Amino acid sequence: MNSRVSFSSVHCLPRAFRILILMMAYAGTAWCAAGGASWGRLITSAAIASNPSTHKIYAVNEGADSVTVIDTRTGARRIVGVGKEPIALAVDRVTNRIYVANDGSASVSVIDGRSDAVIATISCDPLPYTLAVNEATNRVYVTHTYSGTLTVIDGAANTSRELKVGDADGVTVDPRTNTVFLTTYEDGNIRIINAATETVTRVAVGPHVWGMLLDESSGTLYLGHTGSGEVVALQEKTHAVSRIPVGSIPCALAINAKTHRLYAVNYGDRTLSVVDLKTERVLATLPVGNHAQAVAVDPQSSRVYVANVLDNNVTVIDAARNSVIGQWDAGTHPYGLAVDPASGQVFAALYGAPWVTPVVESKF
Repeated sequence: MNSRVSFSSVHCLPRAFRILILMMAYAGTAWCAAGGASWGRLITSAAIASNPSTHKIYAVNEGADSVTVIDTRTGARRIVGVGKEPIALAVDRVTNRIYVANDGSASVSVIDGRSDAVIATISCDPLPYTLAVNEATNRVYVTHTYSGTLTVIDGAANTSRELKVGDADGVTVDPRTNTVFLTTYEDGNIRIINAATETVTRVAVGPHVWGMLLDESSGTLYLGHTGSGEVVALQEKTHAVSRIPVGSIPCALAINAKTHRLYAVNYGDRTLSVVDLKTERVLATLPVGNHAQAVAVDPQSSRVYVANVLDNNVTVIDAARNSVIGQWDAGTHPYGLAVDPASGQVFAALYGAPWVTPVVESKF
């Protein structure tokens, strides 16, 4: 691929394709759409989530306009019809509601976690992309592609309104401070929104950020900086920025709160960086698979899981020893992961039917 591909030449494409094209162009690596197969995309891994309070897994069935619900205690599955082309979801553990962003129908479906039925469909601006829940305020924040807005949903009333704060690829919240964080791949600034006053503060971190999470214990926002091969650490209170060198194109992050370690998936060189958050130093660099795209941590078993889209498996890591246990079967093209902490069961979101599968230990 021509390394000089610019935003202007691809801005008309759907955001998922545009971001991958820009990432591959920036990295100077070739990419093939493989006949238009959807698994060529690097999109939000929020397609699957666990509700640890009810021991249920929720996963979008993008091509089937539905969500799969799995009860990990009984193994029972249920298919729930939602809007067109659901792309991401988020769980409110306090209200036991699940919010589904329907990319193709400009709406958010609200699922009651008790009945696992849709109880409301909330209209929003076009092309909702991903979403985050503030369980302290019962608000849901939905990003959009190209609409220039952020949808704010009142979880009690199932109503919505739009904030004109610009496009966004990533969103996360700090429920303690009632703060919303937004990223856009091409924008070098993080937008920090005071949700009470709706004022916006911008902090420069550099463009090409993909992957974001908040460590609430330290009030630190971590961002995968794909262009420079770094994890950016942003202090929420002071806005101080530090940088941790990792591998090539870090695209997904996870934290083990018990051990204060961060795991960064390096898409470009097929590795996982293990970072000590106290010292901000890399403790280990471990091999993973081809087109590694998502990571999940199980603190109970001290294991880390990395989804390898093109290898059709998940790399399993012993977090206590920083060593690779093996590669476990995970269906066809896994791109998102969720763990049920009570049972330790792991599930993967897939780029096609059956859309979600348990991750099964491989025997060799």
